[in-house]
Amino acid sequence: LPARSRKARGARDFRAFPLRRVTGSDICKEKKSGVRPSFGRAAARGRLARRAAAAQSGGMAGRISFALAAALAFVPAHPAATAAGCAADAMLVFDGSASMSEIGFDNAAATRIVDARAAVRRAMPQIAPFRRVGLLIYGPGPRDACSNLDLRFAPRSDAALDVILEVEALQPGGLTPLAAAVRRAAAVLEYRERPAVVVLVTDGNETCGGRPCELGTTLSAGARDLTVHVIGFRVVADFFSWDNPEQEHYEGGLTVAKCLADRTGGMYVTTETVDELAAALRQTLGCPVIGRPSGADTWRG
Repeated sequence: LPARSRKARGARDFRAFPLRRVTGSDICKEKKSGVRPSFGRAAARGRLARRAAAAQSGGMAGRISFALAAALAFVPAHPAATAAGCAADAMLVFDGSASMSEIGFDNAAATRIVDARAAVRRAMPQIAPFRRVGLLIYGPGPRDACSNLDLRFAPRSDAALDVILEVEALQPGGLTPLAAAVRRAAAVLEYRERPAVVVLVTDGNETCGGRPCELGTTLSAGARDLTVHVIGFRVVADFFSWDNPEQEHYEGGLTVAKCLADRTGGMYVTTETVDELAAALRQTLGCPVIGRPSGADTWRG
């Protein structure tokens, strides 16, 4: 079918599953027939799955909705029962710098941003029902290469689709002002007044002259209860970078961003694959952080 026809058909199919409120008459029918009416979160997930399946032919948004619905099918029906450790809001600080789209030695391999999008699609539907999450992207933008700190939104409930769509639309560019980005995210979370979590995803160094170690110390001293977790995704550390004055503290290929985790009681996670990055996002943004090795703050996703 032509694209217009497929799109129109998808729209008709999407409307075929309207949201429906359960009424008293439905409950009476249930008593007579023995059939339980569909209501609550489980039924909503089922309706979302049917809608997304019908919208598969509607382009990127349809495909994303389908993936989101498939992931939501595995989300517990009663998140409040398992969300006791998720009272603190979280900010996801996401690397949008130009290196995320660099092509490596294998021209056929996916770039970092392609695999990072896949990991976000996989992880966020399992995180957002339990924790309010906001998103800040650093790198691309109209200002100079070190000044683009784009707060897409502050923490909100059920932010899975919002995060996914923003990351899907991201076109990498600019440098890596990761210290400034984390400082901004902490301020959004009002870290001096309330518990907060920042999860930084980065593929490498600070490249804008920031000092993550110094920042980690400052944040820890002034926070009520702030934890910064750092996920290194296919990290390439440059130990001779003039615009990364603290990198000399970290050897073995570790990014200086690890200092932020070290000084706030967070975790540093090294990841190389989609599966590892998705697992690290669930481990750090999820509810609560579990499985942390005793006496260790660095692990491989």
